[in-house]
Amino acid sequence: MSDETPPADLPGDIPGDIPGETPVQKALRLKTARLDARPKPPRGGRFQREQAARVAAGKSKPWMTK
Repeated sequence: MSDETPPADLPGDIPGDIPGETPVQKALRLKTARLDARPKPPRGGRFQREQAARVAAGKSKPWMTK
């Protein structure tokens, strides 16, 4: 089995080029992969309760209401 070649890049791989892909499509694919790799804000628990408990933007200025 030593004469097996490594598999070619799959379409899901970020570094590989997809045949027939335009430069714009490649840029968009790389951009979305970069955005997906960013750390996400915490979900649930105390953080979410604090976010929900915040005062709405207009509620702090009662004189602005009609």
